[in-house]
Amino acid sequence: MTRVATYIDGFNLYFGLKASAFKRYYWLDVGTLGQALLKPDQILVATHYFTTRIRDNGRNLADQRRQNGYIEALQLRGVHTQFGHYLDKRRECRTCQASWSDYEEKMTDVNIAVQLLGDAYEDRFDVALVISGDSDLTTPIRRVRERFPGKRVIVGFPPGRQSAELRRVANGFFVIGEDKLRASQLPDQIAKPDGYILERPATWK
Repeated sequence: MTRVATYIDGFNLYFGLKASAFKRYYWLDVGTLGQALLKPDQILVATHYFTTRIRDNGRNLADQRRQNGYIEALQLRGVHTQFGHYLDKRRECRTCQASWSDYEEKMTDVNIAVQLLGDAYEDRFDVALVISGDSDLTTPIRRVRERFPGKRVIVGFPPGRQSAELRRVANGFFVIGEDKLRASQLPDQIAKPDGYILERPATWK
């Protein structure tokens, strides 16, 4: 059997779903999605999910709770999670020159690159399925293909997210269809070992 490992850019996937008005699919079981994308002769050996926890700004407690519940649900399903961080960034309006503080998510692309290259060197996959439309992943994908010509890297573009650079460097690419998203939802309720119930947020239905 051909071993497949998935590498999911959480924010790129989220914003692709958001741009496509697919809020009803936010409660996505990325492990099940990976299984749904396999060919008959393939086996899923690992699912890696990369994201950054929402930073508290005094107004987003509900957003934090939804994200934390979702991450816990994925971890209970055996998904490997890795986290980046937010960096303070000053933004300015080019028209009126007004400025304000904002946050920029950092490290996700680096974390994906390190995991992808490390797994290739450790021979942990035959096919890497990278779910992202971020062109920053072009270089690590190219390096894997150059260093390990027997391995394949396939890019799965989230809805509303594509990259010409990724299309050029990958062995293949496709856009994740709504049918796969619909069929890959987490159960509405998931029990933790301590008995606490994680539930799909009401706004994600």
